[in-house]
Amino acid sequence: MTQSDILKLAQDSIKIVLMISSPMLIFSLLVGLIVSIVQAVTQIQEATMSFVPKIIAVFLSLIIFGPWILQIITEFTTNLLTNVNFYIQ
Repeated sequence: MTQSDILKLAQDSIKIVLMISSPMLIFSLLVGLIVSIVQAVTQIQEATMSFVPKIIAVFLSLIIFGPWILQIITEFTTNLLTNVNFYIQ
């Protein structure tokens, strides 16, 4: 296995991590923005008001995008395990 192969594998791994984490991060960002606007308008500065909705949004996005995330991880793992002879050399 050459250095370029290792870099390609690392690049693919980072790309997959960013791809599967993006739905949760985007949902959390949007909910955080909405809650911040509501807090600014109502002048209620409660810490749990921003924390709890973000957790709920992350769990909901995990439920919605869970099958897609599982498919991506399964494909990547299957690809790694089928080509394990290539990586060992």
